[in-house]
Amino acid sequence: MEMRFDMAQNGALPPVARSCGGQSCENCVVRDHAICAGLDDADRDALSRIGRRVTLQAGQTVMWEGGDSTVVANVIDGTLKLATSTGDGREQIVGVVYAADFIGRPFGARTPHSVTALTDARLCLFPRGSFDGFALRHGELQHRLLQRTLDDLDRTRAWMLLLGRKTAREKVATFLLDMGRRLRADADGVIDLPLSRQQIADVLGTTIETVSRQMTEMKRTGVIDLVGRRGVRLVDSAALEALTEAG
Repeated sequence: MEMRFDMAQNGALPPVARSCGGQSCENCVVRDHAICAGLDDADRDALSRIGRRVTLQAGQTVMWEGGDSTVVANVIDGTLKLATSTGDGREQIVGVVYAADFIGRPFGARTPHSVTALTDARLCLFPRGSFDGFALRHGELQHRLLQRTLDDLDRTRAWMLLLGRKTAREKVATFLLDMGRRLRADADGVIDLPLSRQQIADVLGTTIETVSRQMTEMKRTGVIDLVGRRGVRLVDSAALEALTEAG
């Protein structure tokens, strides 16, 4: 049983949310890739008992920038954005998370960015204090957290290179290739981009006109196909890969 996510801005857990439960872990589609993958069945079941399975609708926020770090979560399904506010109040998307990713700030007092669902999403949500205590007693989980932290650092460094050195075409190609790796395509090979073209432009540090122009050119040359408002089919992944370092 799942419930809709509906909590106050202070991050409190839904009072009637049901524990994830061991059976949910057995059937969890991300159990072999999520932060809890290194735990044995007994420890995973113990962790699930402090968690809650919640459902977000697109547009709902689960964590707020600068707020108390009260919850952490495994993403079971869906796509969410990490965002921070600039001095003049504008939003800057600083990351995108997908199924099997981990969100929140364990062992931290404050949340560094807001986390908002771009699509409908399902989370396995934990009170941060309870999760921290569990992690301190389980070295395997601490190791996975360290691995995730180092992976995030590597991605951040790669993103700094993308923003600082790559051309507009390389940026858009890199973004589409990443989407193709992380999102599930439908039966026709089409992935539904969770970001609008304006949001893609904001993420890549360019303009919406540039993003549209590059995607149109990739369609013209047969590298991708554009389907509807946000659908993209990666027709030639090798050619798209080549464009990420085209110079």
